[in-house]
Amino acid sequence: MCNVKLENMDWISYREAIQDGRCRIILPVGAIEQHGPHMSLNPDVLIPSHIAEQVAQQCDDVLVAPAIAYGYKSQVKSGGGNFFPGTTCVSGSALEQYVYDVLMAYVNHGNREFVLINGHFENSMFLCEAADKLVKQCTLRGLEVRVYLLSYWDYISEETIAKVFPDGFTGWAVEHGGILETSIMLEIHPALVDMDRAVHVDPATFPPYDVFPADPSWVAESGTLSSPVKATAEKGRLILDECLKGIARQLRSA
Repeated sequence: MCNVKLENMDWISYREAIQDGRCRIILPVGAIEQHGPHMSLNPDVLIPSHIAEQVAQQCDDVLVAPAIAYGYKSQVKSGGGNFFPGTTCVSGSALEQYVYDVLMAYVNHGNREFVLINGHFENSMFLCEAADKLVKQCTLRGLEVRVYLLSYWDYISEETIAKVFPDGFTGWAVEHGGILETSIMLEIHPALVDMDRAVHVDPATFPPYDVFPADPSWVAESGTLSSPVKATAEKGRLILDECLKGIARQLRSA
């Protein structure tokens, strides 16, 4: 397998690889956030990073940049909130500026096309802002730059969902630390998952509003928004296979 991780290259090899702007740079963006007592704090970083590296292996002229690990604030109704030790977040403005600065540095190297793979739902709009700002600033400089923004879960079909959740899917909103993420981690980083510590919880239910300061009682003590106990590596392989094929297919046709 060829080396696709940008940080493992020497600067001369990197310069040759990106000559004439022919390389696309994939930038995984995640978060450090609790995912229950059964799993490490970094699935939102490890999952998009794994997908990025696997996709890059299947496509020509693609390099994977080091992931941005710190994401936007965990929200109660999508990530359990900021009540749990280990969840380490930044403001939206900080994330937007950081992603923008990193992408602009790669533009200054000569790169012109980027793919942001998001692994943390709360990041989405701030990544949009960073991409939009980058394109506008580059246009003012007479540079044609393109940024693709995607979240890996958008490539999972209803057919696959039915196989992963044979008892019924309770929805994406409560999948934090549940079957989907746990299954993927069992496949790619099983040493970071301890299913003996997995806690069954009923799918979270929330009122149709947010409140500030946030109310810890809205979230189960485990921190997960649904039960991970039926997660398996086999389900993780099924999910990843579809995500990888879909994203690679899109990049090859873009």
